[in-house]
Amino acid sequence: QVQLVESGGGSVQAGDSLRLSCSASGRTLSTYNMGWFRQAPGKAREFVAAISSSTGSRSYVSSVKGRFTISRDNAKNTVSLQMNSLKPEDTAVYYCAADQRRLGSQMREYWGQGTQVTVSS
Repeated sequence: QVQLVESGGGSVQAGDSLRLSCSASGRTLSTYNMGWFRQAPGKAREFVAAISSSTGSRSYVSSVKGRFTISRDNAKNTVSLQMNSLKPEDTAVYYCAADQRRLGSQMREYWGQGTQVTVSS
């Protein structure tokens, strides 16, 4: 079992930055693909970013490309999401995900409890 705990959410103004972190316990994350998803009120959960366990390759939803950066630190068993130039439409609960087999929008093996990000205009 993998337990994921997100942190770093908050309320910011448009144009500001936030850095989300996800720490894991139970198992080392080095063999897991890691990702971030988000869910806005009244909307389905949406894939945001992912990073491969094997190659380190990154993928992003088009709406965050150039603004968000996913990274991982296997030594610290953490994954982060640096969010710059935030927009009101980035407002959502952000979830960390881990999956040994799937990558990208199909990831679903383990989830964190989520952290709220609110961006005001």
